[in-house]
Amino acid sequence: MRYTVTSALPYANGPIHAGHLAGAYLPADIFVRYLRLKGEDVVFICGTDEHGTPITFRALKEGKSPREIVDYYHEHIKTTFERAKISFDYFGRTELPVHYRISQEFFLKALENGYLVKKMEKQAYCEHDKMFLPDRYVIGTCPYCGAEEQRGDQCEVCGHPLTPEKLINPRCNICGGSITFKDSAHYYIKMQEFQARLKEWIEKNEHWKSNVRNTVLGWINEGLEERAITRDLNWGIPVPLDEEDVKGKVLYVWFEAPIGYISITIEHFKRLGEQDKWKKHWLKGYDGETRIIHFIGKDNIPFHAIFWPAFLLSYGEFKDEKGKFDWLLPYDVPANEYLKLEGKKFSTSRNWAIWVHEFLDEFPADYLRYYLTAIMPETRDSDFNFADFKSKINDELVNNLGNFVHRALTFANRYFDGKVPERGELDDLDKEAFEEIERTFKDVSELILNYRFKDALKRVMELSAFGNRYFDYRKPWKTAKTDRARTATTVNVSLQIVKALGIVLEPFLPDASEKIWHLLNLEEVKVWRFRPLKEGHGVRKAEILFRKVEDEQIKNYIIKYFPENAVKDLLRKYFPRDYKELLKGKKEKKKVEEEKTMGYIKFDEFAKVDLRVGKIVEVSDHPNADKLYLVKVNLGDEVRQLVAGLKKYYKPEELLNHYVIVVTNLEPKKLRGVESQGMLLAADDGENVSLLLPDREIKLGARIR
Repeated sequence: MRYTVTSALPYANGPIHAGHLAGAYLPADIFVRYLRLKGEDVVFICGTDEHGTPITFRALKEGKSPREIVDYYHEHIKTTFERAKISFDYFGRTELPVHYRISQEFFLKALENGYLVKKMEKQAYCEHDKMFLPDRYVIGTCPYCGAEEQRGDQCEVCGHPLTPEKLINPRCNICGGSITFKDSAHYYIKMQEFQARLKEWIEKNEHWKSNVRNTVLGWINEGLEERAITRDLNWGIPVPLDEEDVKGKVLYVWFEAPIGYISITIEHFKRLGEQDKWKKHWLKGYDGETRIIHFIGKDNIPFHAIFWPAFLLSYGEFKDEKGKFDWLLPYDVPANEYLKLEGKKFSTSRNWAIWVHEFLDEFPADYLRYYLTAIMPETRDSDFNFADFKSKINDELVNNLGNFVHRALTFANRYFDGKVPERGELDDLDKEAFEEIERTFKDVSELILNYRFKDALKRVMELSAFGNRYFDYRKPWKTAKTDRARTATTVNVSLQIVKALGIVLEPFLPDASEKIWHLLNLEEVKVWRFRPLKEGHGVRKAEILFRKVEDEQIKNYIIKYFPENAVKDLLRKYFPRDYKELLKGKKEKKKVEEEKTMGYIKFDEFAKVDLRVGKIVEVSDHPNADKLYLVKVNLGDEVRQLVAGLKKYYKPEELLNHYVIVVTNLEPKKLRGVESQGMLLAADDGENVSLLLPDREIKLGARIR
């Protein structure tokens, strides 16, 4: 059997949090690591999704280009996955030329096969910003569940895909103002053409998880509708047509993103010098049987189990020198539910999240992998809880697994010169130990293949617990004085259990597995099969495998990475006796930092402030504030919008066409819903504000030195 395994392509617009990891990446990695141990032919593919409004919205917010955003976060996300030991065969990106080519090819084939239709439809438009608004640029109330502040692409509460026109009370997510709808030509895919085939296919997939299958069938039974696959946006893959009314438009990201699984696979094998091997992983019957498995979070179920198969069907047959082939439809789409944090949904805007790169700065990757697997939201939402995290690491990893491995190796070195001792005749308990090893391999294998990773890890830890019970019952510290042969057998059997643990831990805790392999002084390649250690084989001295998580570590993590209001609540919950003292120390530190900024600063620091001459070319009232103006300033090579609190001190005509000094290298910031891209230099005596106005014309954009 051949496998193509993918994890959902993360948007290159921000870092990865623990909810992402538990949903789509860690379960896929466990599954793939197991398949490799079994010797299966598997390729593990992922990459950053680098188009669409998540990218452009972040770029607009930070005053950067989309290219700068995707380049930065591609590397950031890639590095984070590497640190978390997610073992992709290739982590690509959708900005690769091959992705542009394949995505446009899919569009043209669907058009050629009659599955696309061009329609003139009303699209969201902001009169204030003078632009069509893609879905994420529109917010409003979900018509299905009533949740407020939902974007125009999908409701984060009920998971229902949306379009801006479906939202109740839609408004612009840039300026906060109301929107209108204007005519714009777009191509739509005729989803209704695939409804019967998709329903028949999904009903046959009885091996799918019930939450996925029920969700998809519910969608199909409601009736599939035509859905736009192009959009008005200046960042993305151009629509490959010369038609005047679609010039400047791009392919909708939800259409081209899943095609990234194919394009990244092509790029992977191209880099290996095996240009045609990708076809074995994506074409039906090309060379043997392949299973495609997409690991995703539940919010991605409709896109991977309905729309993506429809795109594959819309392409039709793929032709090459070997013949005609259908595209393989997904064999399985094992979606996980949501991971929460202390009972609340992760929120990037409120910084309510466990950011993986920050967590790994404080704790080992195996600790995060172990805990997320132990609480993995496989069939229902689960919760990341700091007390539970500490308990599971200390009680299970340290006191159970780490303790057993350390005991077995310690006794091998203390009584048998660091060698696997010769065992005597096995009694029933010794035989049961070997039977338990074999049962563990069998049970863990079945559980992983059924995506029950939480139970699989629990079964691994049961083998370690068995080893501790076996060791305690045999009491080798006593028999070492009276029965050396019995002690030798006990240590031998214990070391065999340690070796088995070194293998079955690999999918879950790769660092611990590798360390056990090192301590056992093994160079053989790990395989999913138990072969006993040979008698006389030398092992290394025992080392501590895991260290306990201390309260101080958790305190420091909370204080360092959470917003102040959350810090207060978390410290009160977990450390009620000293949370006030900790908060006091945090406030005093903040006060010291503020006092530093009020004193003298170095010349080099001041020189970093970029002051430029500009000319006010437009003054208007702020739509959401009575005391603020929106001021547009010409800086020579660009015009910037500033939000200024000058209404009390200046009339619009007193500002218009005046030269001003602008601080231009400040990070853009939203003030009452409108972005300000700099600051006007002014003097303030506590009662009056006066702009610093040059008394003669100076070249626009000139720097103040």
